[in-house]
Amino acid sequence: MNQLLLRLIQVQQCRNVGKKRIRQLLRIDPELDTLENDCVSDLMQYCSFTERQAKQLLNEYHLIDGGECLQTYKQAGIKVISLGDDAYPPLLREIYDPPILLYTAGNIELLQSRKMLAVVGTRQPSAEADAILNTLLPPIIESGWTIVSGLACGIDGMAHQLALMNQTIAVLGSGLFHPYPRQHHSLFSYMCRHQLVISEYPPEAKPERWRFPERNRIISGLSLGTLVVEARVKSGSLITADQALEQGREVFAVPGSLLNPNSGGTHALIQQGAKLVTQASDILEELSLEMT
Repeated sequence: MNQLLLRLIQVQQCRNVGKKRIRQLLRIDPELDTLENDCVSDLMQYCSFTERQAKQLLNEYHLIDGGECLQTYKQAGIKVISLGDDAYPPLLREIYDPPILLYTAGNIELLQSRKMLAVVGTRQPSAEADAILNTLLPPIIESGWTIVSGLACGIDGMAHQLALMNQTIAVLGSGLFHPYPRQHHSLFSYMCRHQLVISEYPPEAKPERWRFPERNRIISGLSLGTLVVEARVKSGSLITADQALEQGREVFAVPGSLLNPNSGGTHALIQQGAKLVTQASDILEELSLEMT
């Protein structure tokens, strides 16, 4: 059994220990071998923990059984993949801050494809958004591209639905035991059986507002490009597009009516250099260059 994986699961279960703290621990001890025997002063000296933080971490770490957690997840159909695992998605490994652990439900072989396109947009799409997606996505899906999105209402859910007969991945902003939103529980269950749902958060993690912008880097990080269909100027979709740009990935945007507030974000992206999309070939031609 992978001892580092068990230790990482234990550490993630401890309260108030986020990505930054875990990376600090790994820099000092890449296998977390010494954590079992570390004392409060060790964590204070080497990881800049306060005395209170160090005591809390060590107390909780010793109470948690990583093997028991892993068995619970296995019984629920959840597989845990670490950053060093061969099953870890190669494109995601390239980003600045890849998730240390991925909790997955479904077909993990989907993670190995380089042909991934993120599709994001407003939770309140216009009447023509459905027609736009039905025009743009089928040729891309039929060309073997996996659609990545966030399972949210609106554009996300519509994109997943179109790709169900081929390949699609949902990235949650919560743990797998608490899928969000409630309206998409049936879609979530179907994708866990026939597609793939992933999260960097332990399955017990409940939806929190801050988790959704944080998970957006995973949506873009899995993908060679990100397509934005209807988004306001200040929206989570533009956060995903910004993450994609920072990761050196392509960004595509669909123009819309000047009278539609959901066009403000996509127009801003186009002004900033995103590729304007009017047909599927605009995306396929650009991504084919990335594949070479």
